[in-house]
Amino acid sequence: MATRKPISLLKAEDTFAETWPNEPDRFNEDSIDAFLLWCVKQNSSDITIQTDRPVYNEIHGVLYPAIIRNIDAADMAIILTKIYGPEAQARLASAKDLDVSYEIRPDRYTRIRFRVNITAILSKGRDSAQITMRVLPSEPPTMGDLNIEQEIINAWAPRQGVVIITGPTGSGKTTLLAAGNRLLLERPEGCGKMLTYEAPIEYVYDTIQSPRSLVAQSEIPRHLPNFAHGVRNALRRKPEIILVGESRDRETINATIEAAQTGHAVYTTTHTLGVANTVQRMLSTYDMNEREERAVALMETLRLIVTQVLIPREGGGRIGVREWMIFPDEVREKLMDMVFTKWPNEIQRMINQYGRSMEKSAEIVFEQGLIDRRHYLLLSSSTGA
Repeated sequence: MATRKPISLLKAEDTFAETWPNEPDRFNEDSIDAFLLWCVKQNSSDITIQTDRPVYNEIHGVLYPAIIRNIDAADMAIILTKIYGPEAQARLASAKDLDVSYEIRPDRYTRIRFRVNITAILSKGRDSAQITMRVLPSEPPTMGDLNIEQEIINAWAPRQGVVIITGPTGSGKTTLLAAGNRLLLERPEGCGKMLTYEAPIEYVYDTIQSPRSLVAQSEIPRHLPNFAHGVRNALRRKPEIILVGESRDRETINATIEAAQTGHAVYTTTHTLGVANTVQRMLSTYDMNEREERAVALMETLRLIVTQVLIPREGGGRIGVREWMIFPDEVREKLMDMVFTKWPNEIQRMINQYGRSMEKSAEIVFEQGLIDRRHYLLLSSSTGA
């Protein structure tokens, strides 16, 4: 057992940042879950495990050592096998990073869940690994928790069609989708059968009371090989709602459009910024000779696009700032009456009539004193096709 000693740089009140009192001389499969549970109880938001360094907890944005000694290659091999499986090191050696979810069940009523990324690194001249584990909330937030605008909430549940959530990596797209799923589940009438295809599964809905709903979550590529395959799978299972974690290639976008055309409500994400740019980028995945036909198919099914970014909040924390546009019948008909190459400019012209631009949203939160002038100016210049 490692000898516990105080961390001299910590203040006396920083008791949450002490190292694990049960630190073993060598990690084994039985000690890993106990250690992770201790980290969660310390209010750690992220746990970083890296070869040749101590494990670190991130608590309120600050890194604190969670153990005294460094993780060595033998420890790392055991931890990788426990979290991912025996093939982890071979996959890392083939130049792939690994995304997976991990779950601990300390008792029959409790689930502690993590979103995990495993990436190969070089440490002291040899191949090593870094594991980043994000602690996930026990249940998804509500739209109210996220301060989502009422106009977005009102447009969130079309009878059929596509709702697209966009933004850069780490902008809270998955969290917004989870809050939207909770909204659908908690309606008095429920939402029928909901199928989700995610990589990895981050939020689960076990604690949400919804007797008239049935949720089934599949992880890509653990349960199915890719998102396009997931949508084709969904069409054989008679759902009302389909969630596609990411529409990033032509095959997945085609499958998403097809699902919406056959009477389903489909929710998906893209790594784009801005409503007009999202439409343009999705169409750019197609060859020129099929782009016009696919543009019409996309516009026929489009119901709502929301772009979200997370910006530092004055006083600490982060705040979501959103651009959105609703696509009712009159908007879709007007756009389909013109050449699709003119859509980006027309959408940008219409956005404040049928939604709100990022510039306008940034102005609102800036005037409320929630963000500083620098971020306001950055957001104001980030929209457009």
